Amino acid sequence: MRKILAIGMISIFTLTSCKNEKKEVKQEIPTQEVNKTAPEFMNKGHELVYRMTKEVGDYSKLMNRKDVVYTYTYQTPDGKTDVTTEKYMFNGELSYGKYIKHERSLANLEGTIEQGYDGSEYWLKHEGKVLTDSMYLKRVAFNRPTNFYWFTMMPKLLDPGVIYEYVKEQTVGDLEYDVVKVTFESPDGKPKDIYQLYINKETKLVDQFLFTVMDFGKSDPLLMELQYENIDGILLPTKRKYKASNWDAEVTDEPWILVNWTDISFNNGLTKADFTK
Repeated sequence: MRKILAIGMISIFTLTSCKNEKKEVKQEIPTQEVNKTAPEFMNKGHELVYRMTKEVGDYSKLMNRKDVVYTYTYQTPDGKTDVTTEKYMFNGELSYGKYIKHERSLANLEGTIEQGYDGSEYWLKHEGKVLTDSMYLKRVAFNRPTNFYWFTMMPKLLDPGVIYEYVKEQTVGDLEYDVVKVTFESPDGKPKDIYQLYINKETKLVDQFLFTVMDFGKSDPLLMELQYENIDGILLPTKRKYKASNWDAEVTDEPWILVNWTDISFNNGLTKADFTK
């Protein structure tokens, strides 16, 4: 499928599948604690994912850039669009989104909405007024860590608790891939998301991947295709698209959902105050 890999918030509902760690409080870690040495590989799948992170840039590169600001655009086939200004701090995984346009996310709230995660609390504002509705805050508790995870997904595939399984070699079009299944430890026993990565044998990049969205009961896979862009020495999948598929990566005839990241800027001098309500 080309070098395009289409992935955010992903679901046919409001998805942006993350590895279901998203509701946990993130602890700040000193930059120097980010592992820069090759780990002891569990298996071939683990090694392939590690080699991929060396191509795109591992989490230490994000930590060195401290924060990011960018524009996130999400469009469904019926033309409904969300446009947000996203801000993250990588240490502590703080997240903020200002929705300039939100035809699919909390569309009943007219005007500007802001969402945030300050390291301990999820919060929501509508036209500057703090909202405490539990259903709204559940959406925020999904959106914030999910958007953060999609942006940092490739290096975070080396996080503790990730389980790797080498599946097979597969040809897609005229390209050769190693297929690696990624799952996540589940201390609470709840089903976690599954990723099936298609790692290009030549470039070492994930050109596409299958994923589930268990937060919405979506156990049938979606296929994400990605196109990368080099931003300040880090390869980011800035153009993404996804739709329903099967586990052989055969998609339906339905139109694609489109997700784009633009105007990406690292090291903006953000502080914790930028993420509080």
